[in-house]
Amino acid sequence: MILVLQALPLLLLIGLLFSGRLAALPAVLAALVAAIPAAFVSLPSNIALPNFLGEQMLRGAYLALQPMGVVLAGLLFHSAVSEAAASKDAQAATPRRIFIATLLAGCFLESVTGFGVGAVFALASLRVMGIIGAPAGAMALLALCLIPWGGLGPGTLLGAALIGLPAQGIATITALPNAVWLLVLGPVLWRLCGVAGIAVPAGEKRAQITYLLMVAVLLVACHWLLPFEVIGVIATGLPLLFALWRLDPPRDGAAWRKALARLAPYALLTVALLAARAVPNPPAWQPFADLPAFPVTHVSLVLLAVALLLLARRAGAVALAGGAIKRGARPALIMLLYVLLARWMGESGATAALAREAAAALGPLAPYAVPPLGLMAGMVTGTNVGSNAAVMPVQYKLGLAAGLPPALAPGVHNFVGAAGAGMSFAVTAMICGLLADGTKPAALWRLLWPSLAAVLVIGWAAMWLLH
Repeated sequence: MILVLQALPLLLLIGLLFSGRLAALPAVLAALVAAIPAAFVSLPSNIALPNFLGEQMLRGAYLALQPMGVVLAGLLFHSAVSEAAASKDAQAATPRRIFIATLLAGCFLESVTGFGVGAVFALASLRVMGIIGAPAGAMALLALCLIPWGGLGPGTLLGAALIGLPAQGIATITALPNAVWLLVLGPVLWRLCGVAGIAVPAGEKRAQITYLLMVAVLLVACHWLLPFEVIGVIATGLPLLFALWRLDPPRDGAAWRKALARLAPYALLTVALLAARAVPNPPAWQPFADLPAFPVTHVSLVLLAVALLLLARRAGAVALAGGAIKRGARPALIMLLYVLLARWMGESGATAALAREAAAALGPLAPYAVPPLGLMAGMVTGTNVGSNAAVMPVQYKLGLAAGLPPALAPGVHNFVGAAGAGMSFAVTAMICGLLADGTKPAALWRLLWPSLAAVLVIGWAAMWLLH
C-alpha cells in the first residue's frame, strides 16, 4: 500500500497527460495533491508533514526561480530580435536550404531562445520553399534536437539542482549520445526530403554529414572548455555561419551590413554570457546553504540585461515585453509546480523508495530502464524542464541503486527526455496547429519513427558503454 501511494503522483501525472483529458497545469496540480499522502508515508516519524511541505515550498520556489528567469528572459530576447524571422521571399526547395533551415538555423535559434522557436522558424522557412503538410512538420521538428542546451539550458540547470550534481557534468554526459543522434538525423532528413519529392544527391549527403560532424564534435569538445549554457549556440552557430556564407555570400557593403546587423544580437549575447562566467566569485544570493547560489552573473540575469538593452532600441518595446511576459507566465507557473512536485517527492524519500524497488525488480536490467522512462517522460510532459523535474530524481536514484556512476543516469535521461520532448504530444500538436491543413500528430510520428527508435537504441548503448 505504501508503494502504491509513493508511485501515485507520477502515475497520475503521466496518465492524465497521456490521456489528453487534462492540460499540463491541472495535471500537475492533481499530482501535487497526490504527493501529500506520498510524502506522509515516506517521511521519518520525527518530521511533521506541514513543516516539511512548507519548507520545501520555499526551497522549490527558490530553485524554480532560476529556470523560470531563463524562460522569461529568453522570450524577451526573442521579442527583441523577432525581426530576424524567416525570409518571406520565395526560395527554391533545395536539399542544402532545407538542411540549413532545420538542422542548422533552426537548432541555432532553439539554442538561443528555446520554447520551440527553432521549429517555428524552420517551418516558416520550409513553407517559403513550398514544402507543406506532414513532411514539413516532421522536418521542422528536427530543429529541436539540442533541447538540453535550448534556451541556454534551463531544464538541464534545474535537473542538476534537484539532484545536487553539477550541471556541467550532466551536460557533458548528455552531449555524447546527443552527438551520435545528430549524425543519425542526417539520413532521417534525407528520407523526409524523399517523401516531399526532393532527391538528395550523394555529394550533398556527404556535405551535410560533414556539417553535422562539425556540430557533433563542437558539442562534445566544448564541454571541456566552455560553460554548457552557450555550447548549443556555438556548436550550431559556427557551422551555420559557414554554410550561409557558402550558400549565398554577401556581395556588397549593404549586404554585409545587413548580415552583421542580424548576427549582432546573438554575438552580443554570447560574449556577455562568456564574460559573465569569467567573473571570479561574483556576488550571489543564497538563502539556503545546501542549494546552489543565485549569482548576479547567472545566465537568466545576463540574458535579461541583453534582452532589455535590445528591446530599448525597438519601437513598441513595452508592448513587446508585455506580450513576452504574458506568453511565459503560464509555462513559468507550470515549471514552479513541477519543481515543487520534485521536492516533495524527492526530499520525503518517496523517490528513493521507488528507485530501490525498481532496481530490485529489474536486477541487472535496471540501467536499461533509464532510456524508455526518459523518452516517455519527455513525450508526455513536452518540456525538458518538466521531464527532468518529474523523473530525473527517480532516474538518479535508480542509477545509484544499480551501482552506476552518479552522473550517468541523469545525463542519459537528459538526452532521451529532451529528445522525447521535441516529439511530444504538446509540440507535435503545436506544429500541426501551425500547419493548419488537417495534419495530425500521428502523421508526424509515422515519418519520425526512425528518429524515435534511434533515441532508444543510442540511450541503451550509452548505458552499456559508459557504466
